[in-house]
Amino acid sequence: MEGRHKEWRGKALMLMGLLLVTFVGKIASLSVTVNDIECVYEYVLYEDDTVSGNFVVVDHDIFWGSDHPGLDLIVTSPGGNTVHTSKGTSGDKFEFKAPRSGMYKFCFHNPYSTPETVSFNIHVGHIPNEHNIAKDEHLDPINVKIAELREALESVTLEQKYLKARDVRHRHTNESTRRRVVMYTVGEYIALAAASALQVVYIRKLFSKSVGYNRV
Repeated sequence: MEGRHKEWRGKALMLMGLLLVTFVGKIASLSVTVNDIECVYEYVLYEDDTVSGNFVVVDHDIFWGSDHPGLDLIVTSPGGNTVHTSKGTSGDKFEFKAPRSGMYKFCFHNPYSTPETVSFNIHVGHIPNEHNIAKDEHLDPINVKIAELREALESVTLEQKYLKARDVRHRHTNESTRRRVVMYTVGEYIALAAASALQVVYIRKLFSKSVGYNRV
């Protein structure tokens, strides 16, 4: 009897590992170019599922000033209700419980006419309960534990994607700042050289006029 129990535990652990490998990586990641309003749709299978994600605006050519209004994100449920809002930001995280199953709409609004590139990640987490798992007393805790471990791993992966997107944004910002500094420095040198040349020409003219006066 004890041998069968150990064998069953070994199979259960193997099943847990296989399920974790299968479920890890179920994060939807995409890049969205927002001109005015762009929407992304995600289907939620179960009520009360946890919908989490993040977004980061990655600028390639445009350097954001302090007066930039940022982007808005509005999440709408299948019933048309707003379940989450992020206003005027270059990046944010979100998490909410789905009030019902169905298609959820994630809409980005860009108040500027310049297109903005957004790195967007989303994950729908589901932990089974007594209504949708097997009734066997040994399978219940295994299924719940698998789901909890899966969600923990997905949360870590989602955070890594968010940090990576922020790192890309900072790198683009630094590169843009460096280009501007180089252009400003080159412009300063050109202006300095032009001013020096004008001074030389002006001084030569002054000396030529003074020599003419002496001759008279």
